[in-house]
Amino acid sequence: MKKTSTRLADGRELLYYDSRDDAVRDAVDRRPLDPISTTSEIRHDPLLGDCVAIASHRQARTYHPPADECPLCPSRDGRLSEIPAADYDVAVFENRFPSLAGDSGRCEVVCFTSDHDASFADLSEAQAALVLDAWTDRTADLAELPQVEQVFCFENRGAEIGVTLGHPHGQIYAYPFVTPRTSLMLRSAAEHRARTGRNLFDEVVERERAQGVRVVLEGGHWVAFVPYAAHWPYEVHLYPRRRVPDLRALDEAARTEFPQVYLELLRRFDRIFGEAEPPTPYIAAWHQAPFRDVNRSDFGLHLELFTIRRTSGKLKFLAGSESGMSVFINDVPPETAAERLREVASA
Repeated sequence: MKKTSTRLADGRELLYYDSRDDAVRDAVDRRPLDPISTTSEIRHDPLLGDCVAIASHRQARTYHPPADECPLCPSRDGRLSEIPAADYDVAVFENRFPSLAGDSGRCEVVCFTSDHDASFADLSEAQAALVLDAWTDRTADLAELPQVEQVFCFENRGAEIGVTLGHPHGQIYAYPFVTPRTSLMLRSAAEHRARTGRNLFDEVVERERAQGVRVVLEGGHWVAFVPYAAHWPYEVHLYPRRRVPDLRALDEAARTEFPQVYLELLRRFDRIFGEAEPPTPYIAAWHQAPFRDVNRSDFGLHLELFTIRRTSGKLKFLAGSESGMSVFINDVPPETAAERLREVASA
């Protein structure tokens, strides 16, 4: 992998990740951009104990542009975009409309491919491996920023999820605090360690592998299963079989196998509801340990992949119980979801 760092016209950082060591990235951003001005502010909720990012400047962000005006496509044929190069493998840049900025953290956009009409599932194993390398490199670099406590790499796919740019891309949030979901996991793991002397993440994976009924697929270094108490209609958790706290700690064997396993999962997601349905909307979220937590070695890196589509033509909405009280109600039994995801395996 070759990494090239440059700057956009307004000063934001742009990084190219290339599979070829001889790639040259010297294109200049010629757009007449004004300096970025953000209003990101972190406010603490005293009742719930969590934090909310207030970012009013995001009201002006790009919203469903036509394909020929996509800001994530390469700059070609006289049309200038966020990426000055005429082509690219993987590109990462600071978000022009960040939820977090400055002392409040950092937000980046990850473009998986220059092909506007592709999806992550369309990538080759080599391309998916390069994305994994980019995620890992960004995690390592962002960990060095003094204001950053946790890095979250994720992809939102589909208009139903709220995606406003159709180009295949994800994002990276570098939070200045530990997120509520991670805090809950760490608390549960600490309580389990105190009570049993064992690691909670290890036991969850061991239980799912032993029972087998919710396992979707398993390789030599990764295992994917529908969790026992899945919140979403079709939800899969993907764990490395050797527990590590974050992407930086994956060994070479796990890194090599990841593209095979993950691409197969994504392709199964697109087959759940049949070929007549549009591509399955999903969120794919990497859960990594906070950088400075004393119990970070007990955390288990994993990816959570889920869709809000519950059946053909119907979505799972967060209604009163979910939105008002954070109590989820799942219409699809996890065992049924796992069986369906095994049925649609690649031939």
